[in-house]
Parts: sequence; C-alpha cells; structure tokens
Amino acid sequence: MRSIVPFAGGSIYDLTKGAIASFPRDLGPRGMTVNNIQPGSIDTDMNPADSDFAVKMTKLVALGRYGRDSEVAGMVSYLASPEAAFITDASLKIDGGFTA
Repeated sequence: MRSIVPFAGGSIYDLTKGAIASFPRDLGPRGMTVNNIQPGSIDTDMNPADSDFAVKMTKLVALGRYGRDSEVAGMVSYLASPEAAFITDASLKIDGGFTA
C-alpha cells in the first residue's frame, strides 16, 4: 500500500514497493507469476490495533478497524496455490477501505 499512499521518511521502502511492478513482464516468459498484496493496517506485535497511532488510523479506514493477519494470509495462500496459476501482475489492496 505504501507504493500508493507513501509516508514521509519512508522513500526507500516505498520505492521498493513500487519496483515490484516491473517483474511480471520479465518473469512471465519463465512461467513465473508475480503479484503483490498491499496490506493496510494489520494488528501485529509491531503495529498493535490498540496503540495511539491505531486510534488515528482506524478513523481513516472505511471498515473502521485494523485487519487481522488471517485476513491477509488467506489471500497469500490462494495466490500461492495452483488455482491462481493464471493470475499475474495483480495488486491486491487488503486495507479495509483505507484507499477507497
């Protein structure tokens, strides 16, 4: 998500997130798919949903809450499965409507 809504002071990190866009054309001819998941605010030890920062962020999220790691893991699992073999160059925002 930081390639879409970058934060001040994070330009190097944000740059690497945007660079993923060039991989599908390069790796597709080798039979490799490239997709990226852009998670929004997810409740983790590093980014807890009960922090002062979270109070501010959840006001900006359409669903009004932080996401759960399981909500992201399900999509990761699907994209790694044989059923997703024809999906490439997909950017999937799992952000509860932060960028809506």
